[in-house]
Amino acid sequence: SFNPPFIFTMARPKILLFGDSITQMSFSAIDCGWGACIADRYQRRADVLNRGFSGYNTDWFLRYASTDEGKADLFQHDGVKLVTIFFGANDASCENLNRRQHVSLGDYTSNIKQIVSLARSNFGNDVKIVLMSPPPVCHDGRLRFQKERYKEKATGSLERTLALSGTYAKTLKGVANELNLPFLDLWTTMQFTPSGEEKPWKHYLSDGLHLSAEGNKFVGEALLQSIEQSLPELSVQPCPVSGNINSASQCSDMNKVAPWHDEIDHDHPEKVFESN
Repeated sequence: SFNPPFIFTMARPKILLFGDSITQMSFSAIDCGWGACIADRYQRRADVLNRGFSGYNTDWFLRYASTDEGKADLFQHDGVKLVTIFFGANDASCENLNRRQHVSLGDYTSNIKQIVSLARSNFGNDVKIVLMSPPPVCHDGRLRFQKERYKEKATGSLERTLALSGTYAKTLKGVANELNLPFLDLWTTMQFTPSGEEKPWKHYLSDGLHLSAEGNKFVGEALLQSIEQSLPELSVQPCPVSGNINSASQCSDMNKVAPWHDEIDHDHPEKVFESN
């Protein structure tokens, strides 16, 4: 008799993306958003929820998280399997030139730890968490953006720099090591090959700070690779023949929702939908 290995689940697991504008914009269709890349890989296995907030630093995110609205928006979700935490682009602003968004390294460290703690307390200690570093900053791109936006009022001073973003990325790596969490070092991997040679990377950024379509593709692929390496039980392996997410795709800790079409017996379609 026709009896495919179909497991019924009550609700789809969830993947939450916490971050700033680089996360908020990660579902962009025009720029091939990295969040959309993740949602594509987890189709019919998990709902990917975007909780990115443009302009936010870790201080402001935690303040929002302490409100009733924030608690409901960020944490009232069942079945969360994975959380990405992607902050630092605003925290790393120069204190003298952008005091409004700047967060000190010490506060950034404690804030990231607090966000991790909130994820665990709300979603359980088994929830998987990936820390993602801020990307590099392209000085030429930032100056060009400044001139295009502010015209004659452009100061020519950089409120964000490659060195500052690198310092925060290095600090985040230390936090990840301390908490034994997977760490995606975008600051390094976007600029350098595995052997340490510098590679063309400025095209990954649309304005010296935010991701271009190429940058989004890089981040999406890098995050999927990080999950495969560090959290293999959550890694979805596409069909080895077509590369699609179909009946030949596999994920050990996330069952697909509903039978694949080729699991349905057209003579007796009701059988596969009968609950055990």
